Amino acid sequence: MGTFDAENNYTPRQITERDIPSFAEAIEGTMVELKDGQLITGIVVKIDRDGVLLDVGYKTEGVIPTRELAIKNDVNPHDVVKLGESIEALILTLEDKEGRLVLSKKRAQYEKAWADIEKKKEEDGVVHGTVIEVVKGGLIVDIGLRGFLPASLVELRRVRDLAPYMGQPIDAKIIELDRNRNNVVLSRRAFLEENQKETRDDFLTNLKPGEIRTGKISSVVAFGAFVDLGGMDGLIHVSELSWKHVEHPSQVVNIGDEVTVQVLEVDFSRERISLSLKATQQDPWQEFAGSHEVGQLVYGRITKIVPFGAFVQVGDGIEGLVHISELSTHHVESAEQVVTPGEELWVKIIDLDLARRRISISVKQAAEGGELAAEYQGQFEVDENGNWIGGDDTEREAAWAEYYKEYGQPGEEGAVAAADAPAAEAAPEAVAAPEAD
Repeated sequence: MGTFDAENNYTPRQITERDIPSFAEAIEGTMVELKDGQLITGIVVKIDRDGVLLDVGYKTEGVIPTRELAIKNDVNPHDVVKLGESIEALILTLEDKEGRLVLSKKRAQYEKAWADIEKKKEEDGVVHGTVIEVVKGGLIVDIGLRGFLPASLVELRRVRDLAPYMGQPIDAKIIELDRNRNNVVLSRRAFLEENQKETRDDFLTNLKPGEIRTGKISSVVAFGAFVDLGGMDGLIHVSELSWKHVEHPSQVVNIGDEVTVQVLEVDFSRERISLSLKATQQDPWQEFAGSHEVGQLVYGRITKIVPFGAFVQVGDGIEGLVHISELSTHHVESAEQVVTPGEELWVKIIDLDLARRRISISVKQAAEGGELAAEYQGQFEVDENGNWIGGDDTEREAAWAEYYKEYGQPGEEGAVAAADAPAAEAAPEAVAAPEAD
């Protein structure tokens, strides 16, 4: 073996007569039989930007072009090998046009890697590598050769940004191997699923229906939202997002939101978890039923007119039905004759069915007066039983005084006949609308 000087220049060791008995034997002893495609070992004796020189015991030193040093493109030779290092290389050409022995380090790695990878594929083993490129649709992983890791198989769920994986170590399963096409497809997701199966089984075993858990919204789709429970994802179906009607889950939750949910069902065979968000929230129907009774007056807004009546919103997410027969004391052919969508008015609760989540209400009976619901009693004058008593007498007397000033007192000369005067309502005075907040 030769030596390196202070400037890392390599000098082969000189052969003397003391080493071997004859010059012929010396020549024969230093010659190595080589052929294309052969794997050989040599010592790195020079490194420059064009490549590496290797002492392989041949009549001339072997050269490894920079492009043949590593699987990764555009590498610095000094980052791949060091002077004096013993490395393996594959012979590409015994003698190029310049009479040089041309070698490839990456092809040597490639040949050895294929043997290892084929064995691991047979054993369903795991390969270890480093991400060297981010390409369209996935990652290129150095596993001794170039392995392709599709974006959909990087994590347990789809990853949008692959840039952070550059330069990172990767453990993956081999899912496709074709040496003729030089094709290796990897799956990190398969590796994660295999390693997490035991964890998932434990997670599902310890998860019980009725439990309250916290998690983070990981995905929002048309039919619901997925929640990361810290080990597995569970699904909140759109019907379990809110007590109100929901057109799309994005109306209620967004990706990244922290939520508290109740476990509805655990399906061990399919590894699925059903969750409910609304179960952890106050049921507006129960709240309404707990604070209201049949016979009470509530204020509402017409939301929809139907052939048989009209729906009135009387609370947050609460709608009651006014049957057409309860719209007016007079006969009504259609609800449009009496009310319009968006109109606000007083109604009386005439039936409250919590089990069926139905409220029947009446506009006609509200005109007869009655007890105000608790939320309105502070805004209007009521008697000891909570019944509305018509407000301030002073205001009422002032109204009559204004009437008599214009039309005269009954029985007075010149007074307008009752038949010609504006008719006074026979029914009790209507309840005034609550003041706007």
